[in-house]
Amino acid sequence: MAAQSQYEELARQLSAIGAVKREMGRILPHDCPPASAGVLTLLDRHGEMRMSQLAELLAIDMSVTSRHVAHVATRGWIERKADPADKRSRLLRLTPSGKELLQELSERYTQSLARYLDDWSDADVGRLNELLARLRTSFGDCRTRAHHDADHDSRHDSTTRTPAR
Repeated sequence: MAAQSQYEELARQLSAIGAVKREMGRILPHDCPPASAGVLTLLDRHGEMRMSQLAELLAIDMSVTSRHVAHVATRGWIERKADPADKRSRLLRLTPSGKELLQELSERYTQSLARYLDDWSDADVGRLNELLARLRTSFGDCRTRAHHDADHDSRHDSTTRTPAR
C-alpha cells in the first residue's frame, strides 16, 4: 500500500486536473459549453435514453439536466421523441448535426492534446492512458459508491483524511 504522503500528493494532483479540464473546455465552440458536450457524449456512448437516465449518468439534478437538454435541443444537436413504452415520457437522441459536432469536438480535443503533450513519448501517453483507466476502474460506479462511502465515513474518524486542495 502507498504511503499517506503519496495519497496526499495524489489528492493535490487530482484537484489540479480541474485546470486541465478548464483549459480543454476553452477549445469548445462558444455555443457548446462543457455540459452540452457531456450531454452529447453520453447520448453517443449510451444511445437514446430518457432524461432521468441522462440525469443519473451526469450525476446532476433533473432541473439542471433539463436546462442542458434544452440548450442542445434548441441548437438541433438532439431530438426528443415520444417514448413508445410510455407516451408521457420523451426519449433523447443525437441528430446528424449532433454527431457532426461530436466529431469536430473529438478532432479539437485530439489536436489540443497532441499540442500540449508534444514532448511526451508514445510510451508516456500510453502509460497515462493505462493508469487513468485503472483509476476509473478502481472507483467503479461513483453513483453507487457515494452511498457506500457515506456509510464508511460515518463509521470512521474523518479527521485522518486529507481533503483535496
